[in-house]
Amino acid sequence: MSYPFLPRASALALAAGFGFAISPLCGWAQTDHPDSKAPLATAETAVAAEAPFLAENSAAMDKMMAGMDVKPTGDVDADFAAMMIPHHQGAIDMALAELRHGTNEQLKRIAQEIVVEQQQEIIAMRLALGQPLPAQAAAPTQVAPAPTPAVAVHNHSSMSKNGMTMTPPNPTK
Repeated sequence: MSYPFLPRASALALAAGFGFAISPLCGWAQTDHPDSKAPLATAETAVAAEAPFLAENSAAMDKMMAGMDVKPTGDVDADFAAMMIPHHQGAIDMALAELRHGTNEQLKRIAQEIVVEQQQEIIAMRLALGQPLPAQAAAPTQVAPAPTPAVAVHNHSSMSKNGMTMTPPNPTK
C-alpha cells in the first residue's frame, strides 16, 4: 500500500512506528517499485566509497569518548580541561578526515578553521592550568615535505682508458 501524500521522511517514521526496520539509506521504502533495487545499489556504492572516511571518523569518535571519560579529581577546572581537550582533539581528528576525504570546498575550509581554532583552545586551556604545551609539530593540514634524496658524487678519478688516468681538477689552484 502506498501513501503518495506522505513525505518520504514521514513514511519512514510511520513504518518504523509499526516495527519495520528501514534504513534511511534504503532508497525506496516500497519494495515492489520497479526501480527499488537501483537506489539501494547506489546507496551501497556510496557507503562503500565513504568507508575510509567513516573508519577515520569512527576511530576519532572512539578516541574522543574514551579520553573524555575522566575520573573527577575535585578540581573543577582541571576536570573541565581534562574532558574538553580530548573533545577538541576529536573535533580536530574529524576535521582532518573531512580534509582528506571531503570534496565540498566550503566544508573543507570550515574543517581547516576547526583545526586551527580547536588547537588554539587546547593551548589556551593548558596555559590556564599551567600545563606544559605539546611539542611543536607541522600543522596537521599540511603535507610533510618529501625527503630529498642523497646526491651521489660524480667522480671520474677511477676511470682509465689505454693507460691514461683521469684526475679530478684541484680546487685550490
